[in-house]
Amino acid sequence: MANRAAARGRRQDGLSREVIIRAATDLLDSGGESALTLRALTTRLKTGYGAVYHHVADKNDLLAAATDEVVARVLDGVAVDAEPREALRGLALALFDEIDAHPWVGAQLARHPLESATLEIYECVGRLLDALAVPERALVDAAGALMNYVLGVAGQNAAQARSAEGADRAAFLAAVAGRWARLDPDRYPFVRKAAVRLPEHDDREQFLAGIDIFLAGVATLS
Repeated sequence: MANRAAARGRRQDGLSREVIIRAATDLLDSGGESALTLRALTTRLKTGYGAVYHHVADKNDLLAAATDEVVARVLDGVAVDAEPREALRGLALALFDEIDAHPWVGAQLARHPLESATLEIYECVGRLLDALAVPERALVDAAGALMNYVLGVAGQNAAQARSAEGADRAAFLAAVAGRWARLDPDRYPFVRKAAVRLPEHDDREQFLAGIDIFLAGVATLS
């Protein structure tokens, strides 16, 4: 009887790699990388280990495939006919938003710089900088610097947001600003100045300001 009941609970529709990746993404979004286990995945999909292993090799394969899907969605949204500067801003902001929504993506991209998702981003960034007429001698360095900024800041922001989930952000920023304002003015004059603006700080706006500073600098290269 128990075996028949278990069989009735199994999914009857065809299981595909795409379905498995979507389920893995849901687990990653809800609980982070630790939530993605083969046991949790088979339970969600109502299937057995063998059916899953028929489509994916292991957890690393799942993480890479899920990351590929998120990055492909971002790159598909890049306006190919847009002015290169605006296309770069749009790409950077889309990556920031997707990594904010899926913090595990930032960690995966940072850990595996040679896998397809990171290479696709690098290729897109390089082509857009080339279209901006960045000199050949500076092109690789510029692409690397922008990649490091985008993935580093976006990943750090997502990690901090996840660790502070449920906290009162306004109260947190006000408390930090208060501590900064009480620092020694001779040793920390800039930090005290920054404390004035900290309570109204917006991570997304600051990130985009950094992109604009980068692009302004690139425009001076000759």
